[in-house]
Amino acid sequence: MCGICGFTWRDENLIRSMAETLTHRGPDQDGFYCSEQISLGHRRLSIIDLSENGRQPMFNEDGSVVVVFNGEIYNFAELRQELEQKGHVFSSRSDTEVIIHGYEEWGLESIDRLRGMFGYALYDLKRKRLLLVRDRIGIKPIYYHHQNGRLRFASEIKAILEDPQVERKVNYQALYDYLGFEFVPAPQTMFANIHKLPAGHYLLLENDQLRVEQYWDLSLKQDESITSFAEAVEKMREHLDHAVKSHLVSDVPLGVFLSGGLDSSCIVALMRRHISGSLKTFTIGYEDKSFSELDYAAIVASHCHTDHKVLMLDTLKADYVEQTLYHLDEPMTDLSTVPLYLLCKQAREHVTVCLSGEGADESFAGYDRFKASRLNRWFGIMPKPIRKDVIGRLVHLLPDQPQKKGAINMLKRFVEGSNLDSGGEHLRWQYFLSRGLEESLFDSSFKTQIDRDPFRQVRQYSDRCDAGDDALNREIYLDMRFMMTDSVLMKVDRMSMASSLEIRVPLLDHVLVEYMASLPGDWKLKKLTTKYIFRAALEGLLPEKVIYRGKQGYSLPVKHLLRGDLHDYMVELLNDSALVRENMDHNYITTLIDEHCSMKQNHNHILWALINVAIWHNRFFR
Repeated sequence: MCGICGFTWRDENLIRSMAETLTHRGPDQDGFYCSEQISLGHRRLSIIDLSENGRQPMFNEDGSVVVVFNGEIYNFAELRQELEQKGHVFSSRSDTEVIIHGYEEWGLESIDRLRGMFGYALYDLKRKRLLLVRDRIGIKPIYYHHQNGRLRFASEIKAILEDPQVERKVNYQALYDYLGFEFVPAPQTMFANIHKLPAGHYLLLENDQLRVEQYWDLSLKQDESITSFAEAVEKMREHLDHAVKSHLVSDVPLGVFLSGGLDSSCIVALMRRHISGSLKTFTIGYEDKSFSELDYAAIVASHCHTDHKVLMLDTLKADYVEQTLYHLDEPMTDLSTVPLYLLCKQAREHVTVCLSGEGADESFAGYDRFKASRLNRWFGIMPKPIRKDVIGRLVHLLPDQPQKKGAINMLKRFVEGSNLDSGGEHLRWQYFLSRGLEESLFDSSFKTQIDRDPFRQVRQYSDRCDAGDDALNREIYLDMRFMMTDSVLMKVDRMSMASSLEIRVPLLDHVLVEYMASLPGDWKLKKLTTKYIFRAALEGLLPEKVIYRGKQGYSLPVKHLLRGDLHDYMVELLNDSALVRENMDHNYITTLIDEHCSMKQNHNHILWALINVAIWHNRFFR
């Protein structure tokens, strides 16, 4: 795992400065290459082939192709054998080298042969061609800025900002989208003119022409050759085992995050099949049981005989929030971001690589929003005036309850989501700006600068999905292609790299993901049982009390902290923020704070989002 950066002219001082901002991603080595056409920088976290032979930038035999690479190629041994049979000579044991020789042999088609997580920049000196590639799922990031004929790119935005020619300017459309979805959807970032390379895409710069092309998308067409549920379960077990086993290749110590949930428990159990010695597991917990899964993590740790370590988090320091915002580069309001940051710091004291269970909730249909969408088929039968004006207003009057979920809290969220525009599909239950809220929050000048159709991008993604009449599979596509990459996976990349820790996500192995996508939606969500086929595949591997428990998650109890330890910090931040003052109604924000702290309503999502905006703007624009 590493950090990469570069641009399309020679400047040795700038490339070193850019790479320096990525030291946390790669503390073991640095490397540079500069010519009149390209400058490349690399920071290395050594995982496979720890010798000098693995140093980057890495060249082919005649020096005509050079690459800087961030990620892991899990099928590199098979690719290397094939390439050696074709006459290619390797000088290292690193997986990086298969990218170079693969490009020499197969050109752009080499991208399709890679199985793993990757973001890399390859420069072909003979053709004067620059190629930036992001993996299919979007596990590893690449950002770029192209203006006045010059291209800059990096694993993190902060490296691009090292160039004084890059203007720091707020992207107001991204700010609006972020406050609703709590992340900035690709290809936008919160910085105007700095873009994300979308998942499954490559960028090609050749003959002064830049184009961004999609090389992979997730197909949800049903595989009609799979004729029975039992057959599908057995094949899923094979895919799960292969994915986890392939993610264990490493020349450094590795462990696993164990939350106590189904996904991480599955990975621990499958790792134990292939690791006979010590297996380190890490988890985080809170005193409030409704936010904690410690008991279930302990059950799995005992069942799999792991060396289990627990980090208890009872409060939240403002400094932690500010550190995470620095590493994120732009606001992203996942409530588990800070806990993950602290967990990564703890794990890095013991290991260099951790496996984690991200992606299963999206691919296997594990979120409550999938259930909410299904329930809404019946709720939606009611006339809209009754749903919105009667039930909606009555439910709004119910006070917030202290627990994380609970019947009242879940009812309030369900009704709020169901009354949003149906164009948002199941993502309505993950959207936190109602029309009334935004009317009161934003000032008139801000509203004129943006497109206020919140689900315009959701519709675009939905239109290109090939799931047909299978509503659940269409929703899975939206989670996988629209939401997951720039929220969950961005969080995992940044919080792990902040501690020089590599996180691998075997449940997002693209072959496993494609297999799951080919199965009927009703095998994933059966009535209101989430991850139905996944649970069936784990029978006999884990205790039943783990397999058939409900989803909880390990998000931070932010709503309580804003009423307590973080109250004064919140008020000061939102009062002093220039970005908030210039674009939003301060009196209305005060009303939101008062309603939240008196427990009349739970406004933690919008308040936490605004806090992150204020911290981000203070950090990057002062």
